[in-house]
Amino acid sequence: MTLQETMKTLESMGTTQNRKVYARHGAGDCQFGVSFANLGILKKRIGTDQQLASQLWETGNSDARSLAALIADPKAMRESDLDAWVNSINYYLLADLVARHVAGGSPFVRKKMEEWTRSEQDFVGQVGWDLLGGLAMYDGDLPDSYFEKYLKAIESRIHKSKNRTRHAMNGALIGIGIRNGNLKKLAVAAAARIGKVVVDHGETGCKTPDAAAYIKKASEYRARKKSG
Repeated sequence: MTLQETMKTLESMGTTQNRKVYARHGAGDCQFGVSFANLGILKKRIGTDQQLASQLWETGNSDARSLAALIADPKAMRESDLDAWVNSINYYLLADLVARHVAGGSPFVRKKMEEWTRSEQDFVGQVGWDLLGGLAMYDGDLPDSYFEKYLKAIESRIHKSKNRTRHAMNGALIGIGIRNGNLKKLAVAAAARIGKVVVDHGETGCKTPDAAAYIKKASEYRARKKSG
């Protein structure tokens, strides 16, 4: 599909109700209001198309950027491309998509995580901590010591960090905690010292999970799944 065809299709899929919902979540006015179900349909139709992904991102349209994250080729993203995308994010759901589908699969994932977790920009920090949570869940090559230093960073910085960064740090704490038994003990202890993590979710029903409770529940589920 060409950029023009894709934008026309996205516009036809948008709804007034979705635009209202996404606006409450911070998507802004430059959007069509396309459901994630329809974005998934378009992703299957298009497949991976890095050129189109780059063009969609440049439009600044929230739905186009969400689709761009879904069809991008992480291996084809240059480091400068990743920086450009992440530094232009203004919507937390888009930050999650870029972390999960683009930066998380790139050859620069560890490097960018280390850089972005130090950022003072809220959505950049969010992507960085989202990446750390992903590494904890899926990168089996990293030693416990790699994550232990980040547990200390989370504990010392989480309450002083910006809103969406704070939420992502809590998610990273959970990811580290369910990696293995040793890190579970350390993460649960850190969560107890941290206490309640307050995040402003705006006019939405979203909530920030209690890290210790979530870690325990997820660990029990994984243990049952492994044994059964």
